[in-house]
Amino acid sequence: MLVINIKENESIDKALKRFKKKFEKTGVLKELRRRTYFEKPSVERREEIKKAVYKDHFLSKSE
Repeated sequence: MLVINIKENESIDKALKRFKKKFEKTGVLKELRRRTYFEKPSVERREEIKKAVYKDHFLSKSE
């Protein structure tokens, strides 16, 4: 359970922003979306390889 302590004189918007950031870091929503349907292990590996190739290509361009 996430707990956000609102500081003195802090607006609700800032507290909500901190909550959203903390919630995103937990990865709950990402995990939920990933588990909505079954994906074969071979497909998962294929996607991971595609992501790695993309990241490598992107990083090599920036250097």
